[in-house]
Amino acid sequence: MRGADVLVQMLINYGVDVLFGVPGDTNVPFYEALQRRTGDIEHVMARDERSAGYMADAYARLTDKPGIFECPSGAGAMYSIPPVAESNASSVPVILLTIDLPLPGEGRGMITELDCAKLFEPVTKMSVQIKSADKLPEIIRRAFRVACSGTPGAVHLQIPEDMLLAEIDPNTISLHAEPECKTFPAFPMAPAPGKLDELFGLLKAARKPLFVAGGGVNRSCAGSALTDIAARLNVPVVNTITGQGSLPDDHVLAIGVIGDNGFHPHANRALEESDLVIFVGSRMGSVVTVGWTFPKSTLNKRVVQIDINPERLANNYENLLSIAGDAQLVLQQMLKETPVDFDTSKHQKWVDHLNEYRSNFWEHAESVLSLDDVPLRPERVVREFNKRLEKYGKAVHILSDAGTPTPYMTRFLRIGDRRTRFVIPRAFGGLGSAIPAVVGAWYADKNRRPIGMFGDGSFNMTVGELETLVRKKVPALMMLFNNGCFGWIKGLHRLKGHDECFGVDFLPPRGQAIAEAFDIKAWTVTTPDELIAALDEAFEYDGPCLMDIRVESLADRVPPVYSWLTKKGLDPLALQPEDVAYL
Repeated sequence: MRGADVLVQMLINYGVDVLFGVPGDTNVPFYEALQRRTGDIEHVMARDERSAGYMADAYARLTDKPGIFECPSGAGAMYSIPPVAESNASSVPVILLTIDLPLPGEGRGMITELDCAKLFEPVTKMSVQIKSADKLPEIIRRAFRVACSGTPGAVHLQIPEDMLLAEIDPNTISLHAEPECKTFPAFPMAPAPGKLDELFGLLKAARKPLFVAGGGVNRSCAGSALTDIAARLNVPVVNTITGQGSLPDDHVLAIGVIGDNGFHPHANRALEESDLVIFVGSRMGSVVTVGWTFPKSTLNKRVVQIDINPERLANNYENLLSIAGDAQLVLQQMLKETPVDFDTSKHQKWVDHLNEYRSNFWEHAESVLSLDDVPLRPERVVREFNKRLEKYGKAVHILSDAGTPTPYMTRFLRIGDRRTRFVIPRAFGGLGSAIPAVVGAWYADKNRRPIGMFGDGSFNMTVGELETLVRKKVPALMMLFNNGCFGWIKGLHRLKGHDECFGVDFLPPRGQAIAEAFDIKAWTVTTPDELIAALDEAFEYDGPCLMDIRVESLADRVPPVYSWLTKKGLDPLALQPEDVAYL
């Protein structure tokens, strides 16, 4: 067998049925091997290596399988760094195959020569160069094992082209795959004996307990288990941005989003007032704690932390109790071991108190959500989207870029269907992920329509992937929040008193014209009536479509960001939120 055929066979043995990538000089042997196995693996050609990485990332986030992508040497590898770093920091299992220069060319000044193994070391769990074709199966097994076990993350393999051309005697190698590492989390860890007894002891003594669902809950597919144990104990739940959707938003125990960006004031109040906070799958980072300044009443000595990575336990606070374990396994075991005499009624007053906060907030929010302002307020866009999402009545995958949609979607989006997932890359906040992510989401589950949300800054970075959507027949509904600037950065300028903002404005793209140039159905939306009509048509349309929505900039009005409201001297915990311009 040639090395390229060994590589492809190993991927097939691990259940890989889709691979994202970009062709180049060095990966021709790999493509030849893939072409011989087109019935087993579908290759999705992206228009940019960064996009291929975001496709793989979205695929992995929305399945229990690692996302696989490949790129050629040189610039292809360098373009792949942003999505790999995002996946690794977000605990998403992704494997990148860099098909590189032949080994004999090392150190001889060949074009595109680059030490890729070293390049990816800081942003992966493992980055190695394969120097023997016979070791291909062994290293592929290690790659899947590392990506999927413990805290999931990214793995990079630098594969010289001559490794793929080498002839290998199949009698000297084993092409077996480890069944446990085809999906993640591989080898999930249960809590140590006695830990849950301690936790139930703390819960019995608490008057105002609170679960915090982090991204690890979604990564572990533990939403159902969290819902069940929360209901069994009658304990309310708040979530981080990446934990959104752990409970249906209309659940009586689902209080809302905590932290800085797009938070709910009633959820942040719950965190401040609680006397026992159980973080599940959250590293308790800067956004969740507003730079470790919130809650004002310190979290020390009232935190229980459940996390798959022991290195994160008690890293930022003095925990009452630390439990190392997979979120789903720990929560399921809690259900089995709940004391029969556990008194759930004692928490009802606390649950009612938080729901009164929540009801008060949504009553006041309606006055902003229903505004007919032009340019359109992002809040109005979310409100009308919520209505169509509910009317649509089917599960979808919603993928948002970090940018204009984030604070408004995290605060006002209402997801009632547990099967619907909402994904925002939050580790590095890079722009340009949403359009390629809808491709990965479609391959993750073709029964759920992907919906992409992004600002014009992101749109301009990855507009070429519109061709990929058409070529691969991805029926994505795309929502372009168009305001002609890098709104978040411009808002920061104004927050610091610089009304004459520098280097942040650009010509707003003609989104409809650009989309139509790719044969994509499109609308330009400037008024509430046009918004309603376009959303109705878009949800009925069964192909790729794009709404160019002209919205007010983040730089025109202070968005729902805790630290920004504080900087303006406003009360971020007010249940009737302030609605003010910067100046």
